[in-house]
Amino acid sequence: MSQKANILIVDDSPSTREILERNLRAEGHDVISCADVSGALSVLDDRYIDLVVTDLRMPGADGMELVRHVRDHHRCTGVIMVTGFATVGGAVDAMRQGVDDYLPKPFSDKELRAAVGSALAKVKLRREIELSEPIEAPDGLIGDSAPMRRVYQLISRASRVDVPVLITGESGTGKELVARAIHYRGPSPSEPFLAVNCAAIPESLIESELFGHAKGAFTGATAARQGFFVAADGGTLFLDEVAELSPIAQAKLLRVLQDGSLQAVGSDDTRSVKVRIVAATNKDIEHLAADGHFREDLYFRLHVLPIQLPPLRDRGDDVVLLFRHFLALSAQHASTPTPRVTDAAIDAIRKYAWPGNVRELQNVVHRLVIFADTGVIDTVDLPAVMRSVVTASSASTTPINLNRTLREVERDHIRTVLESVGGNKTQAAAILGIDRKSLRAKLGQSDQPAHRRPEQT
Repeated sequence: MSQKANILIVDDSPSTREILERNLRAEGHDVISCADVSGALSVLDDRYIDLVVTDLRMPGADGMELVRHVRDHHRCTGVIMVTGFATVGGAVDAMRQGVDDYLPKPFSDKELRAAVGSALAKVKLRREIELSEPIEAPDGLIGDSAPMRRVYQLISRASRVDVPVLITGESGTGKELVARAIHYRGPSPSEPFLAVNCAAIPESLIESELFGHAKGAFTGATAARQGFFVAADGGTLFLDEVAELSPIAQAKLLRVLQDGSLQAVGSDDTRSVKVRIVAATNKDIEHLAADGHFREDLYFRLHVLPIQLPPLRDRGDDVVLLFRHFLALSAQHASTPTPRVTDAAIDAIRKYAWPGNVRELQNVVHRLVIFADTGVIDTVDLPAVMRSVVTASSASTTPINLNRTLREVERDHIRTVLESVGGNKTQAAAILGIDRKSLRAKLGQSDQPAHRRPEQT
């Protein structure tokens, strides 16, 4: 897209419209302005608009109704929300609903230019994706948001080229599903696909598990054993949590990537393998490499085709699609009718941040189906941590305590999740996307229990 863009301003304040028009026209853009949402809808129906700059609160329909219309009917169009009623909660909610940027009044010319530039860059990316080859969600992946459509495009590209892929993203975002999609859409779907969680294998065994060992290589090695690389020969090896590999294992992995050869532990023989490597991590592996905690040469070998998975909170209404999908599956597995979900519950599902991402969503839905005695899921049936979102949203203008540390916020959230699952640390850890050991560490040895009920496992 050229620098010039078609921009629609929607604000009931004549002075605000005048300021925005003057600044945006000075940047070379074509500008149309409306005083209300109904006028904006007419403009959107009549001509293509690259970017909408809208007020939040206006007489009649508000800005969020316009945002929803744009996201439903004009996928590529960008949206900037401008309001004099700015709160942190309001900004976060607006971004989740699909707003590209959020400007509290008063704002400077520089802030406006930066927001418009950023939003138009996103518009350009969305348009490029729309104009590219048709994109279908691979089996097992659900969602139609712009970030996920970009992921589908990268999956399609990765499946056609034999290069290493590095998948990054928070825990629970579906990294293994993406790895499987790359393999099964590739030229050799009938060949092996093996998934290895590098963090789940003790450091003393990881080399043997990956590369195999010779008989007598160590105490207890009574027979030779082929490793995952040999077992995956001709196919794909998915190395989850690759950042947890020991330095020795990293060096051996680098050799496989360089020349396709490996040595089993305790053996002098070299064996060639042809394995597609798809690695994944929830850590900032680029910084780990820069700090010397991960081999930089290995990082660059893995980082040929990177795929960044978005957290669920950044996927808009994908969360509702996923919720209904898991609801139907869970009901089918439980041999019960699919419960009806109230609008209020759907609203809470949209507003909740889902720190455990899709994994947390799946666990919550499974629990809801188990306890859905009335056949209806309402806000009262949701976990306490989600019900609190509704309460917080209704009081979003309450000042935020900016003196709290990130650790305090994290600890309180963990305690809330624990309470919502009746103190079950295993289930809480799964929802949060961490293991029990990490959960105990985050709570702290000196913390008092967040509940009085006996722990369940």
